[in-house]
Amino acid sequence: MELTHFGHSCIQVSLEGSTVLFDPGAFSHGFEGITGLDAILITHQHADHVDTDRLPALLEANPGAARYADPQTAEQLGDGWTAVHAGDVLSVGDLRITGAGGTHATIHPDVPLIDNIAFLLGSADRPGQLYHPGDSLFVPDTAVEALALPAAAPWMKLSEGVDFLRAVAPRVAFPIHQAVVSPEARGFWYGLYDQLSPEATEFRTVDEESGVTI
Repeated sequence: MELTHFGHSCIQVSLEGSTVLFDPGAFSHGFEGITGLDAILITHQHADHVDTDRLPALLEANPGAARYADPQTAEQLGDGWTAVHAGDVLSVGDLRITGAGGTHATIHPDVPLIDNIAFLLGSADRPGQLYHPGDSLFVPDTAVEALALPAAAPWMKLSEGVDFLRAVAPRVAFPIHQAVVSPEARGFWYGLYDQLSPEATEFRTVDEESGVTI
């Protein structure tokens, strides 16, 4: 699996012969001008996960890309977007995409809950080669090989992130959603995740805009 992190929750994944982009949001950069995408996946409607100012250019550059999002965001974005619900199984070429979860984590009881669809990518025999939970800590019942781990958010404590990482227990985990933490402080977050990861999990960071093999 080839992976490029464009900051925050935006990652590009090449897997099973297809290339998909997750969550091109306002805190991400470098995804502008990307071509050759087979699918664009959006977990939920918040601006740090979908930048509606830059999205039209991305769509124009990738006219053949399938467009998948949670139901509320799909409705907001309009024609061409397919709503994904928990349990839905989709195919992009040989790539299998499975929807999971369905609800954004609670920010505060006074803030209404919104849709959030988590995505599992893989094949029929290995459906959890990559898991992107969006803004949720939903633990799937599928074995996960690589986890895009929300490192910090207004809706979570670091201890909750550690418990989520332990519950999923992937082969490898890498941090996303870190734009809310100053660069000077991220080493502290990452050090604790590394220290508290399950014994069989490799915790690694991915340099932004640099392709890596996981």
